[in-house]
Amino acid sequence: MKGIILAGGSGTRLYPITEGISKQLMPIYDKPMIYYPLSTLMSAGIKDILVITTPEDQDNFKKLLKEGKTFGINISYVIQPSPDGLAQAFLLGEEFIQDDECAMILGDNIFYGSGFRQALQRARQNAKEGYATIFGNQVDDPERFGIMEIDENNQVLSVEEKPKQPKSKYAITGLYFYPKGVSEKAKEITPSERGELEITSLNDIYLQEELLKAEILEDEFHWFDTGTFNSQLDAANMIRTIKETKGKVICCPEEIAYNRGWITTNQLEERAKVLSKNDYGKYLQRIVDENKKKY
Repeated sequence: MKGIILAGGSGTRLYPITEGISKQLMPIYDKPMIYYPLSTLMSAGIKDILVITTPEDQDNFKKLLKEGKTFGINISYVIQPSPDGLAQAFLLGEEFIQDDECAMILGDNIFYGSGFRQALQRARQNAKEGYATIFGNQVDDPERFGIMEIDENNQVLSVEEKPKQPKSKYAITGLYFYPKGVSEKAKEITPSERGELEITSLNDIYLQEELLKAEILEDEFHWFDTGTFNSQLDAANMIRTIKETKGKVICCPEEIAYNRGWITTNQLEERAKVLSKNDYGKYLQRIVDENKKKY
């Protein structure tokens, strides 16, 4: 399975900060924003990842992530000339995806909570069996989001993009899993009134073919769309609280890579040395030391 991180866009909601830097390169507590969606794809077992960027920001993403060797993965890049809708990712990434299943995540989405890894594996299995999967989370302002209407068995009844009168409070989060052929499906979409290739239109194609499934993230689950100042602060406070109360650095790509056997103990220790002047590096070194005690 391939993975795509959509990290383009102009980030106008975060001006003046994003007049000079991509929002996905901004810090969310102890790491760059893009580390969080990257860790989600890695948690799903995805090693081949395409990062879609603006022309202006691509070099900075390459400087940060390089080719992915730090995390034992393969990262490639493509430019999004203009922000023409989320479904555009599958047209820009067609050559990268080829004849494979694909997951796509927005570069400003953070997911954390119990059972998430199992949900990712179910979504991945769905894709192998020919089904698309969307992830839903209850929100207080559903008119701001794409919305899924579901029945008592969590079967999807309808999907709508920012409806004035939402049929439910389940927002469709920025994480999507699709079976083979998603790029061909994306070619069927016509631009919306906003002039964009809407991801909701793509999801509706799968729904009409009875090939759309939903994973519902429960109330205690944490999902952040960190495209506003308040959501960034909320996310940072949550991440800091978990670190201080549980001693856990969440959404840590190096730890995920190490636990999956994608990097060695020596590679993790080298990374810890690079980051040794802060708590993030000390956390990685602690993982190394605990592993050495076992042997």
